[in-house]
Amino acid sequence: MKKMIIISPKNRTVYNFRGDLIKKIINYGYKVIVVGPDLIDVDKIEELGAEFRLIPLSKSGVNPIKDIKYYKKLKKLFKEEKPDIVFSYTIKPNIYGSLAAKKTKIKNIYSMVTGAGYIFTATTLKAKIIKKISLILYRQGLKASHYTIFQNNDDRVEFIKNKLIKEEKTLLVNGSGVNMEYFKKEPLPERITFFMLARALKSKGVIEYLEAASKLKKKYSEVRFMYLGGIENMQDSITYEEIKPYIVQGIEYFGETFDVRPYYKQSSVFVLPSYREGTPRSVLEAMSIGRAIITTDAPGCKETVKDQITGYIVPIKKVEPLMETMEKFIKNPLLIQTMGEESYLYCKEKYDVNIVNETMLKHLNIVEEKNEFV
Repeated sequence: MKKMIIISPKNRTVYNFRGDLIKKIINYGYKVIVVGPDLIDVDKIEELGAEFRLIPLSKSGVNPIKDIKYYKKLKKLFKEEKPDIVFSYTIKPNIYGSLAAKKTKIKNIYSMVTGAGYIFTATTLKAKIIKKISLILYRQGLKASHYTIFQNNDDRVEFIKNKLIKEEKTLLVNGSGVNMEYFKKEPLPERITFFMLARALKSKGVIEYLEAASKLKKKYSEVRFMYLGGIENMQDSITYEEIKPYIVQGIEYFGETFDVRPYYKQSSVFVLPSYREGTPRSVLEAMSIGRAIITTDAPGCKETVKDQITGYIVPIKKVEPLMETMEKFIKNPLLIQTMGEESYLYCKEKYDVNIVNETMLKHLNIVEEKNEFV
């Protein structure tokens, strides 16, 4: 039996973002082993039909001793399991997974960049130092990988421009896709409700959303504004204390949750003012249930919206344009319905998980590209 090892930085991303893909790979006769950093939600990974291996990972830490231990444990696992394919995603799994796979002579090594992330958006001195080190390591890691899969062309171009990778070693997909049966189309709520779902990070545009929402709440008390996002211990994190003043002003805050569908269902318009993404999964989920989108002209975000058709594209880091755009929906509620319908159709055409996974399976050489001329 052929064998594939998937290296993940967080267990939840495995079943949330890669679950449908893993099931398809298993259906093609592969044994799939998932490497995760802790024992959270292992049962959900095993329910997919995959096996789990624990290798601790400090996702956002900068301790080289811990990273070397991570690399050595990956190398040991590859020697024991001898997989046909190693597939990793996000920075540390990409770097150390690819280097360990090359060292153990794995024949098929694939990395996936799910977003250029904090190292490309932050401007602090610490961030610049981390970026310099990360770029050196990334260059080595991606050199060890046979192909790197990108979720938007802006990231792909950026990596090529920074000489992190050669163009001929890059592949492109439309994000992770979205299961449109799970995130099925839902009727709109009676009350106009704006909703943002993202981790509590500055680079997600959380502060801009909360600022715009609080100003609009003073003007339109009948309109709901919801924000859902887990608070994490990262360089870019926003604390609960920073969110609390907005709650006092009437913004509804919800922490991390297992099932986000009830929150999407309550929304009229989905908002993500992020500074940069791979392809934002939250936007795809909102599109799938038929919601108009407001997002930024940032890499990864702008591709998900047909401006003025499925929603609106606004500048990054700007509260006023975001607030004015949100107000358009309040003043003209018909846009909520018409743009929501167009958003759903656009999702069906481009981001359905079945379409995206077919491309992924071809990229990973699990199924062959069909010759349309035969």
